[in-house]
Amino acid sequence: MSSHAPKPARVIPLRPVPAAKEPLWRDVVGDVLRRERLAQRRTLKDVADAARISMPYLSELERGRKEASSEVLAAAARALGLGLADLLALAQGEIIRLTAAGARARLTSHQGHQGEARLRLAA
Repeated sequence: MSSHAPKPARVIPLRPVPAAKEPLWRDVVGDVLRRERLAQRRTLKDVADAARISMPYLSELERGRKEASSEVLAAAARALGLGLADLLALAQGEIIRLTAAGARARLTSHQGHQGEARLRLAA
């Protein structure tokens, strides 16, 4: 006579949710500078000349390759018709948007992993 005892449920560990990758300040500021310049339909040369910084340096700032001093950021902002506070506020808004989007993605991913584990356990 064989016994048909139920098999114990297999426990599958959850994958850890990766730590949030914080956006880099230089990337965010560069994106804001480029977005503002393009919105005004201005060239790198035009804005660099108005800010009295080199065109290659402005390009590197926009691509997040260089971290600018507050003086350079203020000059670039002025060349775009912004104040330094305006530039920083735009960058802050972008960081908030990026980190909120990342938090939503992590939460969705974490909930998905929990749901997968529950489905496996129920099977």
